[in-house]
Amino acid sequence: MENGYVVDAVNQLNRQSLTLKGDPEIAARIAAYELAFRMQASAPELINLANEPQHILDLYGIDKNNLEKPSFARECLLARRMVEQGVRFVQVNFGDWDHHGSIEASFPPMCRQLDQPMAALIHDLKQRGLLEDTLVVWGGEFGRTPVTQPQKAGPVGRDHLIEAFSMWMVGGGVKPGVEVGATDELGFQAIEDPLHVHDVQATILHLLGLDHTQLTYRYQSRDFRLTDVYDNVAKKLIA
Repeated sequence: MENGYVVDAVNQLNRQSLTLKGDPEIAARIAAYELAFRMQASAPELINLANEPQHILDLYGIDKNNLEKPSFARECLLARRMVEQGVRFVQVNFGDWDHHGSIEASFPPMCRQLDQPMAALIHDLKQRGLLEDTLVVWGGEFGRTPVTQPQKAGPVGRDHLIEAFSMWMVGGGVKPGVEVGATDELGFQAIEDPLHVHDVQATILHLLGLDHTQLTYRYQSRDFRLTDVYDNVAKKLIA
């Protein structure tokens, strides 16, 4: 049986069940299947970069003769194309930043691979009028210590640091050119306007038009929500 007939048969069975039972879970399942099918049908065209003009490929630093080669630059351009087509959430990952050793040799080239595509993505979104409604968040789950981590063998690196590290946001209602927070002179501790991860989450939800406090639910006499119950929106970041 061809794929099209299979999809039609499944849809028919689902709708018969929905008519007979009136189950909202069946309606949700039908919508999920239809969305998945539309995504699969549109994916080949979406990831085909052959129709991108040369100046856009140059902007991101992509080799026109090797468009299928995996790279952070290619993923950033695909992110722009997804946003342009209405994808609501896009995540781009890059590299292994766990530099416990050999940080002096490995860190700079990784940063160079990161720099141009990130700037290109922001510029590209802005010139297409998409940045105003698109929130770009760059960051990780922790930073690195300001002091070296000795190794038994090989060059030194840096250990994990959760007490102070940086993230940035652009577009989507963020006030440009604003810095929130500061560390001590070593970059080891946050000493001014520290933001907990729940504060960051609350701020992102606010920029997406969601009041994080409305996500609260009560369980076993305690309030719970994604941002926990001691979070605050970083109003200094809001345009």
